[in-house]
Amino acid sequence: MKNETHMKTLQDWLSHLETAHSGGLIDMGLERTGEVKKRMKLEPQCPVVVVAGTNGKGSVCAYLTQIYKQAGFKVGTLTSPHLLRYNERIAVNAEPVSDDLITASFERIEAARGEISLTYFEFNALAAVDIFIREQVDVMILEVGLGGRLDAVNVFDCDCAVVTSVDLDHQAFLGDTVEQVGFEKAGVFRSGKPAICGQNPAPESLVAHAEAIGAKLLMVQRDFDFSSLENIQWNYRFHPQHSDDPARNRNSLPFPALRGAYQLSNAACALTVLECLNENCRWTSAPSNADCCWLKIPDASKSCPAAR
Repeated sequence: MKNETHMKTLQDWLSHLETAHSGGLIDMGLERTGEVKKRMKLEPQCPVVVVAGTNGKGSVCAYLTQIYKQAGFKVGTLTSPHLLRYNERIAVNAEPVSDDLITASFERIEAARGEISLTYFEFNALAAVDIFIREQVDVMILEVGLGGRLDAVNVFDCDCAVVTSVDLDHQAFLGDTVEQVGFEKAGVFRSGKPAICGQNPAPESLVAHAEAIGAKLLMVQRDFDFSSLENIQWNYRFHPQHSDDPARNRNSLPFPALRGAYQLSNAACALTVLECLNENCRWTSAPSNADCCWLKIPDASKSCPAAR
């Protein structure tokens, strides 16, 4: 069934999407998004990183974007929420994509969905990956909006997943205990793929799920760690417990632009992604230590409300 639309501008589309499905309310589940993804044949041909977590996921996405951009890779980044313009959510090389790219993608999604009703957030995830594929990015960094297991981003299999931290959030959707929330966020992990956790101890539910599906769990203070040098520089060390390879160190790194011990943890998670992708993904050349020795993120990446 062909859907008739009268949306011409991006604002027309956004106004429509805010009320079209469930009155703009959150409606968790992967069936709708998964079917439209299948119809559109959205299959990334580059490494995909999915980042979840109660706090810190925006910083990790920003760090990764800057590292790979600095190293000469073309990076597609999906984040939320936006501060001023919707376009901020979908960026290529840290630059928001144009209205025209987004509306063209929305039109393709609208044509493919047929009888399927999609939420604002589902359109968002599908459009981002559709645009990144067409822009031929070298790596996709996809930030989870809510939880993980049932978030629209999770219809795309990742080469590496990150859960930055786990605490009570969105309890109406994720559960009333940290263990329940941990299970939901661990839903982004994939069998045989690196699964990075920036919290130790992590919820037992997260660890158990990683073990149950055969994900390669890497935990801060066990498989990688960091140390501060008088809040001026810091060191990073990658030493997976089940690897016979010697530890790899990145020493005397300039301190992240955003200060605080938790920002070192976020930066360490980003560098662990770097190590994992260098080992497991199809890079023609890997980012060097020089490319990631300045971990800076713009002021716009500072903490925002947890809404998507």
